[in-house]
Amino acid sequence: MSVQIKFCGAAGTVTGSCYWIQTNGYQFLVDCGLFQGTKTIKELNYSAFPFDPREIDFVLLTHAHIDHCGLIPKLVKAGFKGPIYTTAATHDLLTYMLPDSGYIQETEVKHLNRRNRQRGRDPVQPIYNLIDAEAALQQIRTVIYEKWQRPHNDIQVRYWNAGHILGSASIEVEIMDNDKKLRLLFSGDIGPDNKLFHPDPDAPGSFDYVFCESTYGGRNRDDLSIDLRRQTLMEEINDAMHAGGTLVIPSFAVERTQELLLDISYLIKHEMIPCSTVFLDSPLAIRITSVFCRSCS
Repeated sequence: MSVQIKFCGAAGTVTGSCYWIQTNGYQFLVDCGLFQGTKTIKELNYSAFPFDPREIDFVLLTHAHIDHCGLIPKLVKAGFKGPIYTTAATHDLLTYMLPDSGYIQETEVKHLNRRNRQRGRDPVQPIYNLIDAEAALQQIRTVIYEKWQRPHNDIQVRYWNAGHILGSASIEVEIMDNDKKLRLLFSGDIGPDNKLFHPDPDAPGSFDYVFCESTYGGRNRDDLSIDLRRQTLMEEINDAMHAGGTLVIPSFAVERTQELLLDISYLIKHEMIPCSTVFLDSPLAIRITSVFCRSCS
């Protein structure tokens, strides 16, 4: 069996996750993420793909974080016409995440070109815009956890809960070549345990190869239960309230914000903190929270 797998991102750097798989005359991707970080790393987003987007048959998407999905609009803009397979919750998140990312690309380039004009430099074009992002959404096909899908005659895939964010998945891939079978697992981002909106990660075993994220693999982290986490949050909020101040909590718009809102609601309900007004100062986080409400109701 001839299978070639190339790491097109998240190797040597954390972001830009993208695997390019070639086998039996067809090609597909697992994830197609945006590079984030330093100026040098972000410039990778403007480079041509190491493959021809027009020859990619389909994309398997693990979850909605931009470093795993943020270059999908660029892929579609460059000629990719195939389906993008992901879970229903990830699709719902992407309806807000990708257009927001397109708007950010346009805004950042607008500010950059203003500086370029002052310095006598040529203007640059955004990686993609809001319209490109909305167009990419039309190619998404939703899948159900733990149910086999067949995106190609010689391949079947199955999505497993990765326990990372709402809709996140590890993707089991079986590639057939005559009587030979190759079993792969692409973990996506996994965990941590003790999440509020979904169970802990799950997947089968006995794979030939596992492609596993390891961003925090060398770091020891405190094993906080939900109760202990809420106890810590209660102490911080009460300290701020007793000092007569306002507590400002910076948080990611996806998952972290919604977990905080649920924890704060729990603490208020059980009279562990004073009943106070909570402001969510992020249009994106507000929209994402509506997805959580629909998915978890």
